[in-house]
Amino acid sequence: MEHKRIHSSDTQYKCSMCDKVYTTSTGLKSHMTMHTEQKPYHCSLCAKAFRSSSHLIQHQEVHSNMRLHQCLYCGARFKRKLVLNIHVRIHTGVKPYSCRHCSERFRLGKQLTLHLLKSHNEGTWFTCDVCEKKFISRCRLKWHSYKHEDVKPYVCNECPKSFCTAAQLKSHQLVHSTFKKFCCGKCGKYFKYKNYVARHFERCSDNRLGIIGLF
Repeated sequence: MEHKRIHSSDTQYKCSMCDKVYTTSTGLKSHMTMHTEQKPYHCSLCAKAFRSSSHLIQHQEVHSNMRLHQCLYCGARFKRKLVLNIHVRIHTGVKPYSCRHCSERFRLGKQLTLHLLKSHNEGTWFTCDVCEKKFISRCRLKWHSYKHEDVKPYVCNECPKSFCTAAQLKSHQLVHSTFKKFCCGKCGKYFKYKNYVARHFERCSDNRLGIIGLF
């Protein structure tokens, strides 16, 4: 019965704090944590907490070095099947996210969200109260707000440097590593940083093969 609601307009579960509706009570319960900011699911290996059990399960794969999911096109291996599926779109050119207002299609959901906001004024911008900079998600706004508060909770375990977001810390940690995970699809040369291989790739090939990222 819950599955059949997906194919109908019968959305019985409505959020009391916004206009969103869901076909299952589980979907509504997960959504409500965005308003309450509750994160009841804690990782037993680090201090991170999550709004849902599925997010926790996905996070726990970060602590594993096993890359069981391999790309059939380039051989790159990934910890999560979801990341592999997104990566494969680089090779296949599949763009599953289509705009309901125009013919534009996108490889990533966040690309569609940004397109709807910019081109069709659909959706909600999350605006910084200090500098009025706009973001497509509450999470990105939260990371940005750390800059104004000078809060840097992510500390490098190799040096005293600290960062506002986990992504900034991850990028910095490449300085201490000799591992080069980004490969040019034309000549096979490896680079530490994605923007380095992107610039190299423009000079190295005719852009037919793409950039291989070994995440």
